[in-house]
Amino acid sequence: MIKTVTLSLLAASFAFSVNAFAKEDKPVKITPDMMSAEVIHHGEKATIKRNQDTSNTIAQDFSKTSRPCPPFCIQPAVLAPGVETIAELEVIDYLKKMAAGDDSILVIDSRTPDWTKKGTIPGSINIPWTKLNSSKADPISIGDIMYEQFDVRGADENRDFSGAKTLVMFCNGMWCGQSPNNIKSLLKMGYPAEKIKWYRGGMQDWNVLGLSTVPGK
Repeated sequence: MIKTVTLSLLAASFAFSVNAFAKEDKPVKITPDMMSAEVIHHGEKATIKRNQDTSNTIAQDFSKTSRPCPPFCIQPAVLAPGVETIAELEVIDYLKKMAAGDDSILVIDSRTPDWTKKGTIPGSINIPWTKLNSSKADPISIGDIMYEQFDVRGADENRDFSGAKTLVMFCNGMWCGQSPNNIKSLLKMGYPAEKIKWYRGGMQDWNVLGLSTVPGK
């Protein structure tokens, strides 16, 4: 009887180990139908995928649960009327459209360079919040960004936003005010709210999901 029970326990243990191994051995996909996404980062091909190590943990920079507020206050789900809040799959979809040749979109990392150099979303460009804030940057520099990068014509009250790009903005996450600052600055200048998308989860959620990052430039 004891021998039978022992053999049964060993068999059950072996079956559990095999099943556990099989689960661990499965690929970590982005969605059931998408293993990875090919994007363009500063003119070069880059791949977005999830970390395949199922024991991987979040980076130290994003492991804190509590930061002083202000300035690190929890952001609302809806930042401003007309500005759509999006998540990871929508960000990836915009990046894939850009990689396919759609030049009417920009994915923008609104963080300061000290943060972006630690890692950013492949396919994004860095326009720190200080570059669009009128209390930090001069009007000419802001106008250059609007014209050269966002395809906004004219200046000041005569700005023409008819050909303006769709801007997808993010920063460190739901506790970060850098992309909200960029967005609010643009709205004050008349940028159409429907042409601004906000990835609220930012680098915090991007890292939680084990998605690829690249060093910022």
